[in-house]
Amino acid sequence: MHKFRSLPLATRLFLLALVLRLAPVLFSIGLPIGLTDMFQYDMLARSLLAGNGFRWYAQEDVDLIRSSISPDLFPDFIVDDYDPRGVLTSFRAPAYPAFLAGVYAASGLEWRWFAARLAQAAIGATLAPLGYLLARRLFRKQEEPARFAGYALAFYPLLILYPLALATENLFIPLVAAGTLALLRAADNSRGRHYLLAGALLGLATLTRSVIFLFVGLAGLWIWFAVGQRRGAIIFVLTVLALVVPWSIRNTLLHGRPTFVENSMGYNLHMGYHPEGDGTFQFGISLELVPYLDDGLRNDLGVQAAIGFIRQDPGRVPELVLNKLGYFFALERRALSFFYTNNFFGPIPTIPLVGLFLLFTLPFPLLATLAALAVPFVRVTKERLLVYLLIGGYLLPHLFLIAEDRFHVTLLPVLAAFAGVAWHNRAQFWAQARANRRQLALALLLVGLLWLNWGAELWRDADKLALLFGPDGNLAGFSY
Repeated sequence: MHKFRSLPLATRLFLLALVLRLAPVLFSIGLPIGLTDMFQYDMLARSLLAGNGFRWYAQEDVDLIRSSISPDLFPDFIVDDYDPRGVLTSFRAPAYPAFLAGVYAASGLEWRWFAARLAQAAIGATLAPLGYLLARRLFRKQEEPARFAGYALAFYPLLILYPLALATENLFIPLVAAGTLALLRAADNSRGRHYLLAGALLGLATLTRSVIFLFVGLAGLWIWFAVGQRRGAIIFVLTVLALVVPWSIRNTLLHGRPTFVENSMGYNLHMGYHPEGDGTFQFGISLELVPYLDDGLRNDLGVQAAIGFIRQDPGRVPELVLNKLGYFFALERRALSFFYTNNFFGPIPTIPLVGLFLLFTLPFPLLATLAALAVPFVRVTKERLLVYLLIGGYLLPHLFLIAEDRFHVTLLPVLAAFAGVAWHNRAQFWAQARANRRQLALALLLVGLLWLNWGAELWRDADKLALLFGPDGNLAGFSY
């Protein structure tokens, strides 16, 4: 124990977070994967490992889907020119499947999911020290808020369970946090290699989920104008482009038209503006474009449909944008509701089930509330300006595409840093609040909007919650 305490705090946070994440992984060695996204990432990784390129829905995968997952999902899939190795695709970004392929190469295919979960637990554990170091950069000379942020991320329930899923968040969130931290460090010393590192990290993040690319552009402007380092901005942007452009060229050649890292925009627009949708993922709507395995055709049809939906009822667009804002900051209950109501765990007595529900839904409101209280009272510095650009640059695309509660998890390291300031300086905060009524009003407005959103969500889904906590809640069969 003495040796452990003698370690640097960042190292201790990593080891603590790693142990917490390894526990569920080790207790679920034989756990299968359970969502379509996970099957798709697994297909892509196996195709890369086999040397077949970035392909999915090989013959064996189609047979599996038809026989045991969804017999009617691809009624007209096999065509004359179908390649049994699978279909070349650009629908998914390449970095996460490539990461899985690397893990599979080391572990072999028999234990590939367990090996991926072990690797993801290690990568996910880096969020605790990254959050600590990020808070140290944002709030200099304040050790306690940084400790709060590190421990909050180490113990955050959803982050502890994320390694069980084959999901891009396992790679994307640490890359964004590390890239943001690298930018802050580069701004301090103006060394080219640090801008190079920041560009590499955020370039890989873009190749994991391209929605972060708007922030990359804003970060380049921040380096140029706020930091005053034109050379650093050029190095950063060129590094990102050096990673992103080759894959974009590959996709462009594949489809014969300009295509970015992934061409899922049409699919997301179709869902985000569908007349029967409300701005978030809905299972029934999500199947409408699935039978089109030509990514270019699917994208075109999705964009055309979305334009038609908007023209049909343009007055609905502001309502959908507000809905998406609400879904982005929604309670983190979708995963628990889906897996429990589909009988993954069997029946759970009501009181323990309520406890689990609160365990997974309360941490985000607590962190977000504390962060909202802190923001109006902290001075804007160039470091804090960068994380405000991260919040805005990452949030904005979701307001015009689709939004889900899992998307806000990327911002947890930033929220934890501000929450740590509010918690540690709570006595000083009330003194400031009495002297600064405008800041207090803004803080209360932000908190009020958050809690109004969560209250409206619980009211809207009261019937589903009744089923969830009912006697046969494990058999309710909610869609994801």
